[in-house]
Amino acid sequence: MKMPGPIYAALSVFGMVLVVGVVWTLWQGGGHALPGWTGAVRPGALSEAHAFLGDKCESCHAPVKGVTAQKCVTCHAPAQELLMKPATAFHQNIGDCKGCHVEHQGRDVRAIKMDHAVLEVMAQQRDGGSGSLQCATCHSLQDPHGGFFGKQCASCHQTESWEIKSFLHPSPKSTDCAQCHKAPPSHYMMHFEMMDRSISGQKGARVEQCELCHQTDSFNNIKGVGMVKVH
Repeated sequence: MKMPGPIYAALSVFGMVLVVGVVWTLWQGGGHALPGWTGAVRPGALSEAHAFLGDKCESCHAPVKGVTAQKCVTCHAPAQELLMKPATAFHQNIGDCKGCHVEHQGRDVRAIKMDHAVLEVMAQQRDGGSGSLQCATCHSLQDPHGGFFGKQCASCHQTESWEIKSFLHPSPKSTDCAQCHKAPPSHYMMHFEMMDRSISGQKGARVEQCELCHQTDSFNNIKGVGMVKVH
């Protein structure tokens, strides 16, 4: 049976009023103004770090706007260690937290989903469209190359994966190891003369002659000796 027009219109108006009323009530009174309402709209459980917020949706969400950076800053700005650590200091210039931090994925899931594309957009906005990501800003303490290759990480690496699929290690007979590999600090100290030369049996070896002692499958695999963990 077809519903009469006036009844249909009345129900539509009632629905709109109900929605507006719920939104207004929550806006004015917070998440506890309507007990139990979150059960109908919650997309999933909060992470362990944010579990204490419970049903206080307004702690992160703003009416109409959704999750805003200002809401995040309210809690996280006092965390000075976040801005003092070199690896996380870049947060002071970020204006969109939800680009890398996601919630409602469950208790055991960290609320972090790094999206370098978001950071790239931020860099361009900051520098008038000419900016680009500076990898060393965040990854300087994780540089496995010890600064040997400078700060132009993007010349070899891509943000999708740190692995370089096209990389092919030179022949094990290569003697140019020092072009890419920087010796550990101990090689420039007495440890090299007192221990490394003796272990390898290469008493006349120089630091840059990596190939005399090391093999390409592992730097701990010493020729004629085997696996030795000395660093």
